[in-house]
This record gives sequence, C-alpha cells and structure tokens, in this order.
Amino acid sequence: MTTTTTPTTAADATRATVQKYLALRLAGDTEGLTALFADEVDWLLAENPVVPWIRPRSTAAECAAQSTELTEHTVPEDARASVDTFLVDGTDAVLMGHLSGTVRATGKSFAGPFALRLTVEGGRITRHHLYENSVSIAAACTP
Repeated sequence: MTTTTTPTTAADATRATVQKYLALRLAGDTEGLTALFADEVDWLLAENPVVPWIRPRSTAAECAAQSTELTEHTVPEDARASVDTFLVDGTDAVLMGHLSGTVRATGKSFAGPFALRLTVEGGRITRHHLYENSVSIAAACTP
C-alpha cells in the first residue's frame, strides 16, 4: 500500500518544497523550476561581471534559467555540490554545504562553501539568497 504524506505544518511544507527544488535542479528541469518559483522572487546573489551566470534575477523564468546558464558555462561532469546542513523554520530554509566545478571557457576550477536561504510561501519559492565563494568563481572565469 502506497500512501502520500501531506505536509501538516509550514515547516513540513517548506521542507517538501525545498526537496522538490533540489530534485528539479539536479534533473535540470527548467520548466519544473519555473513552476516552483513565485512570479516575483527576492533573488540575491552578489553580482560579479566576470561570471556569466551570476546576474540580477526576479521572475520565475529568470530564476529557473540560472541552472541552465550554469550548465552552459561549466563542465557538467566536474560539478559537485554537497549539503551538510538543512535547517527549516516555518517558511524559511537554510542549506549549507560545499560546491565545486570547472569553467568551460578557461578550464579553471572553483570550490568553496555555500549557504542558501530559501523562503517558501504557498508552495512556491519567494526568496532565493545564495552566499558562495565568489572570489574563487571569478578567478576561475578569468583567463
């Protein structure tokens, strides 16, 4: 017998949405990600003019496209991300871990810790704030 668990609290709903986000991101499902992001998203990722996939975003489609743009500019086989911590408090979630990759144009690698703060409202992501080692990523993008 298969049962479907329905989230019973805001934290349960947030956790379920973030897990769906991670699965869609891993699958490269831009259409699914677009549906998961709210129409307007509070997006924060420090701008870096030498990193082509890091730019301001605010719509669901722009936010979902970041995953595709990252894949276009990096070597997918070298991409790594691990989540060491997954905290949920009501509608907010924080993931912390490490990421690494190789920039396709330069062949240079980057690595470092990250923290991702997401807010989920009505089953959709309304806030996406990513903090990462932008110095390492910029150095890998610079010829």
